[in-house]
Amino acid sequence: MSTQFRLPLTAAPRYGREDFAVSGCNADAVARLDAWPNWPEGRLALVGPVGVGKTHLARTWARAADAVVVDAPRGGGVDLPALRGRAILVEDADQRSAGAALSDEDLFHILNMAGVDGGSVLLTARVAPIAWSSSVPDLRSRLNALTVAEIDEPDDVVLRAVLERAFRAEHLKPDPRPLSLSDRPPAPLGRRGPGRRQAAGRGGLAAAPRGQQGAGARGAGRSGGRGGLTPFPHRGGRVQGRCRHPVTPFLHHWAFTLRKTLR
Repeated sequence: MSTQFRLPLTAAPRYGREDFAVSGCNADAVARLDAWPNWPEGRLALVGPVGVGKTHLARTWARAADAVVVDAPRGGGVDLPALRGRAILVEDADQRSAGAALSDEDLFHILNMAGVDGGSVLLTARVAPIAWSSSVPDLRSRLNALTVAEIDEPDDVVLRAVLERAFRAEHLKPDPRPLSLSDRPPAPLGRRGPGRRQAAGRGGLAAAPRGQQGAGARGAGRSGGRGGLTPFPHRGGRVQGRCRHPVTPFLHHWAFTLRKTLR
C-alpha cells in the first residue's frame, strides 16, 4: 500500500493593500496611516492585539514609503547614521528585551530622527506606548507623546474576508448556501486568541498565503496545535473554552470545512 506524503510547501505572506480588509474595526487606523507623511512630528504607533493585521498594514506602508524595517526584538546594533532622513518601521516595539533587542538608547535616537530631513517612524505594538517599559527618561517622554492608531478586534467583515482569501489561496470552493446571512441566528466563533487565529488558517488577519498551515505569518501569533482550523465544541448552544463572541453562521461552517480539508 503506497503512502502519499504532504510536502511542507509554504509561500511568503502577501502584504498588498488590496488584500487588507477595511471595516469599522480598523478604518480609523488606516486613515491615520494614510495621512503620512503628515504625521504629528513624523511619528505614529500602530497598536492592536496579536493577529489583527498590524504587520500587514505596516508592511504595506513600508513598501510605499521605501522604509527600513527594524525588528525590535532582534534589532540590536542598528546603523543609526544610515537611518537619518529615511522612513523607518520598528516592528514589535513593545516586545524588546535584553540581548539582541533594540536598546532604549537606539529607539530614543530613532524617534528623534522623525521629522528631520524627511524622516518618519512607524512603530507596531500590542499595547499603547505609554505602557512600554523604558530605562531612559527622555525616551519615556517621547513614548508618552506618540500619536496612536489603534486596531480593534476584527468584526464580521474582516473575518469573512480572511476566510474567503484563505479558501481562494487553497483553491477551495465551499458550499455557497451557508453564505446567506438572513433568517439564521448567529453562531459563535472565537474572535481572539487561538480561536480567531486558527480560523484564519494560521495566516493572520491580514494575509492568507498559499499553503500556510503550520508556522503562520507574524499576524497569526503563536498557539498550539498543528495549524489549520480548530473546531469549537458546543454544549447547549454555547461555545466552550475561550470563544466568547457571536459571528455569522457561514464563518462557523467555513471554519469546519477548511480545517477538514487542510489537515
